[in-house]
Amino acid sequence: MEGRCSRSLLCCLASLLLLVQLSTEQFQVVGPRHPIVAVLGEDAILPCALLPAMNAENMELGWFRTTLSQAVFIYWNQQEQTEEQMDEYRGRTSLVRDFLLEGQASVHIHKVQVSDNGMYTCFFRHGGFYEEADLEVKVAGMGSDPQVHIEGPEEDGVRVVCKASGWFPKPQVQWRDLSGKKFPALSEAHTQDTEELFSVEATLVVRDSSVGNVTCSVLNPVLDQEKAMAIYIPEPFFPQASPWKPAFAVILTMLGLLLLGACCFIRKAHSRRMQVRQEKDHLWRLKEEKQQAKEEVLKTIDELKADLYQRKEAYLSAWRKAPLYADWRKERFQAWPVTLDPDSAHHRLSVCHEKMLLTWKDPSVYCDEKCSVLGLEGITSGRWYWEVKIENELHSRWTLGVCRKDVRRKGNYLESPQRGFWVMGKVNKSYFALTNPETWLSSMQDLFRVGVFLDYSEGDVSFYNMIDGSHIFSFPPASFSGALFPYLMIMYGAVSMTVCSMESGSEGLPVPLNNFPPLEETLSTPMEGFSSGCGVDGAPPEAESLLLP
Repeated sequence: MEGRCSRSLLCCLASLLLLVQLSTEQFQVVGPRHPIVAVLGEDAILPCALLPAMNAENMELGWFRTTLSQAVFIYWNQQEQTEEQMDEYRGRTSLVRDFLLEGQASVHIHKVQVSDNGMYTCFFRHGGFYEEADLEVKVAGMGSDPQVHIEGPEEDGVRVVCKASGWFPKPQVQWRDLSGKKFPALSEAHTQDTEELFSVEATLVVRDSSVGNVTCSVLNPVLDQEKAMAIYIPEPFFPQASPWKPAFAVILTMLGLLLLGACCFIRKAHSRRMQVRQEKDHLWRLKEEKQQAKEEVLKTIDELKADLYQRKEAYLSAWRKAPLYADWRKERFQAWPVTLDPDSAHHRLSVCHEKMLLTWKDPSVYCDEKCSVLGLEGITSGRWYWEVKIENELHSRWTLGVCRKDVRRKGNYLESPQRGFWVMGKVNKSYFALTNPETWLSSMQDLFRVGVFLDYSEGDVSFYNMIDGSHIFSFPPASFSGALFPYLMIMYGAVSMTVCSMESGSEGLPVPLNNFPPLEETLSTPMEGFSSGCGVDGAPPEAESLLLP
């Protein structure tokens, strides 16, 4: 009796320690409130901190650009990970480790470039909990001093040109006189070179000969710093007034009055001719309208015939192109008998129930890496499908699909078509397809049974909700080489995945085109299509769907 009490007390203490550990894993990640100003060619620091402060040495840290696939710096297992790092940041980044014990981590970017400008995300993860924060970097660079020169006379003034190059971001140009009065520029043009640095050319026309000095200033709006240059315009450079201008203005006025009288006379004569022409045109239009009415009636009849034909062709085309990945003119999809391979399973996973069920061996032990298993047999040709039943809690992550056998499946590896994976999955409340970059599937209802469709010869992999027959996602066509194996992965959370029994085979798949039903029969039975051999709560194995996207 005393032994039983001791064991119960130890179990309670272990549960209490686990709850304390989980509560201590909660934290927030904060970044700087204001943008970080980084000067071209110099170094920049991107800081982030944990609230409350805690030791971050054993955490997974990451700095990314717009997506998680654009890695700037990754720290994991107490060392830098360069495998997924973007090429432009390799050799230019390092981790400031001085304050990791206090929960403060910073990435040091050396020799700042224009491409470093923009938004960043810092990512902290410890166990199954993670948080992130956004920060902005504004890159700025002072270019060359402005060069100002007099280009020549312009109307009743002098044209002055100001040029500068090597600025970032786009600079602002201002013209001023000695008293500080600003002049509006006649024109201002900006260009960018191959290094994305801006050059500017601004033009000013000075019409006041008493101005004397004119200053051109080029301002960097981020650094709020400017460079300026002044130029003196001698008074003889301005055009002199001519005594013939008043006489010339009187002559132009008289010529204008003569032209106005001539125009009035011509307009009246033209109006009389137009009246005669309009009467003739009216008779001609009546005849044309009768002819057009006949032609429109004939055209309407032809359009009705063409519309009926197009609707018929569109209906047939829609059936032929429905994304079922089954060639109705040649053969049906076949059910692939998936059996899980225990030898390929991660040591934390359990494969049971005739090698059809995948679960955790010990759900109470947390795992911080991807744990996966392959099907026992690979596919090298043909068109096949299988179904997987998923049971999972809200806070979980899993993926399923197909992959090559020689892919890397250790640690926190990446899943993408470029690495031999064609998979979709779920993280917490969101569903996604692991393209590059990943594709988030919006407005997706909870999935309980997923159908995987593989057309090896066409290079197509598609996923369907086998409860209601809706289309989930299709990967772009690929060129497969070697065998592809069914693939299941669990990362965290209470998840179980069951390969459904396919004893019913390909029953319910669309029949070949030569067995295509008549139009009236098809429209009257829209839900006849797919049947599955795996049941889900609220959806019996006989649930049918057309599987249109």
